[in-house]
Amino acid sequence: MENSTARKGKSLEVKAAIAAERRELADLFDTLQTDQWNEPSLCAGWRVREVVAHMSMGFRLSLPRVLGELVKARRNLHRMTDRVARRDSAAHSTPVLAAFLRDNAHHPWTPPVGGLRAALGHDLVHGLDVSVALGLDRRVPENRLRIVLDEIRPSSLKFFGAHLDGVQLCAEDLDWSYGSGSPVFGTAQDLLLLAYGRRLPDGRLRGEPSSRFTRSVAGA
Repeated sequence: MENSTARKGKSLEVKAAIAAERRELADLFDTLQTDQWNEPSLCAGWRVREVVAHMSMGFRLSLPRVLGELVKARRNLHRMTDRVARRDSAAHSTPVLAAFLRDNAHHPWTPPVGGLRAALGHDLVHGLDVSVALGLDRRVPENRLRIVLDEIRPSSLKFFGAHLDGVQLCAEDLDWSYGSGSPVFGTAQDLLLLAYGRRLPDGRLRGEPSSRFTRSVAGA
């Protein structure tokens, strides 16, 4: 079994990864032009600005406020997060939305399930929702990527609506694969997006089943 020192060390590693990811994404978001903020992301139905607003919801809303928003949404988590993202993306300027991430790089928020590793996954995947949709060449550092890849489970696939039955994800840039069946090849960070239920722009994946996981750049 892991001793407490090893667990603490891993926890500190993940916290450092979260802080670095938030700062780097804030810097990236600061470079976006107005039209890019209004482009569709990989998150179905959300533009870039809704994704970035959503990323800081856990920093800005207290638990009582979150519960209140959930009641308004008739206890539907997805309806609640959609409503809040749309409202907040309109209420704050884009520099402020980016600053929320930078100013809260060390915020201890975590999702209801999954702890710190899930928090890193939340930031990392939503960052890719933006950078991949906009065609930006951002590569997530391998150490952060592996932390999130190692957390893929059947339960998480179900939660995010990922349908990977009969498919093996095979990374071309890392020694990593997941599942069994017909291989789909791509970068590890693109394959991570498939595990989170995303569909990618054409041309990013290889393999016979890849068409199941692609869409046009415009989000069709």
